[in-house]
Amino acid sequence: MKYKAIIFDLDGTLTDTLEDLFLSVNYALRSCGLPERSLDEVRRFVGNGVRKLMERAVPTNTAPILMEQCFEQFRAHYMIHCQDHTRLYPGVATLLMTLHAKGYRMAVVSNKLQSGVDELARTFFKGVIDVAIGEQQGIPRKPEPDMVEAALRQLGVSKEEAIYVGDSDVDLQTASNAGLPCISVLWGFRNRDFLIAHGATILAEKPQDVLALV
Repeated sequence: MKYKAIIFDLDGTLTDTLEDLFLSVNYALRSCGLPERSLDEVRRFVGNGVRKLMERAVPTNTAPILMEQCFEQFRAHYMIHCQDHTRLYPGVATLLMTLHAKGYRMAVVSNKLQSGVDELARTFFKGVIDVAIGEQQGIPRKPEPDMVEAALRQLGVSKEEAIYVGDSDVDLQTASNAGLPCISVLWGFRNRDFLIAHGATILAEKPQDVLALV
């Protein structure tokens, strides 16, 4: 065992949440009389939290009051529909159960709202993931290291004993800022070329590959 703890990103790493995010984004845009976005556009917009997602989704120069209305529409819709189509990526459940059986401590850190993280954790990770941290007041979002540092404290491990697993450039920067090595997964929201261009050096093509890397 190279490490004692594994810090996972959520969206695009453990859970495929893209369709539910896409549907809620377009619901909000329609509700505010704004043009909708494609699935690929929403894929590119995710990674820095849901407010930034909506800031990217609305047209350039959208009035701040209209942007705020769109965000509230998104948040209300997503809270109800965040699990309509969301699922674990194939192989992830087996990976997590195997890691748990081997004694690894595990945490999720996500720029998703804490309420959404809690709901997904109850549905998919109960009894397996020890700590689940989402966007909340007082903890800066990724790529700042604060979420990771909070997770390490709650897990009771040092950064030298942990590794980070994510699917995006935000995750690579987060791991670097926190002083952790990063496994970049290739089944999520970003492709191999994009990840390598942003500094990825450890790649996992499928969930079972993570076992050999930790």
